[in-house]
Amino acid sequence: MIDHILIGLARFLVGGRPEWRGTQPSLRQRIYFANHGSHLDTILLWAAIPTRLRPTTHPVAAADYWGKGRLRRSVALDLLNAVLVDRSGGGAASGQDPLAPLEETLERGHSLIIFPEGTRGGEKLPAAFKSGLFRLATRFPQVELVPVYLENMSRAFPRGAFLPVPISCHVRFGAPLYIEGGETKEAFLERAREAIVALAEVN
Repeated sequence: MIDHILIGLARFLVGGRPEWRGTQPSLRQRIYFANHGSHLDTILLWAAIPTRLRPTTHPVAAADYWGKGRLRRSVALDLLNAVLVDRSGGGAASGQDPLAPLEETLERGHSLIIFPEGTRGGEKLPAAFKSGLFRLATRFPQVELVPVYLENMSRAFPRGAFLPVPISCHVRFGAPLYIEGGETKEAFLERAREAIVALAEVN
């Protein structure tokens, strides 16, 4: 019940109904990867996934934000069923692999929602991707990689804002892609980024 209220409130404020341009909802295991413009991205993208797929589709969220405070942590873990990751580098320094929780989720046959830029950006187009998506694509080549463009999110909920601005947002899903044999990390990450850029240019 609470998750439906959360989704309804987010859609009332900024819209965000899904546009399935290059694919359709599917039970296939997927990694949805998207540009990152605001703290609402996680909620809105998860809400765009059909209800039947949400129990096995886990947003990847930053522990330094979503893990702080009882309310945020409850939304992330209890409502969104998110996987929290340490992006400070402390986990790697202590011998803990920050991508291990993501790989464990994929090993269970579940799907992920990730933001390869690693942090929020204020631009229309995504910044360069970090290497995590390449590693996951390499280790789990059978998983569909679905690009998603979140339109207007940085304008609807900019840094420092307390409440969203009522600007219409869109969640646009593109055609799945896979890592190609012999493809370098740099080439793959740029190809994945360009898949989101192409969705940004759709009218």
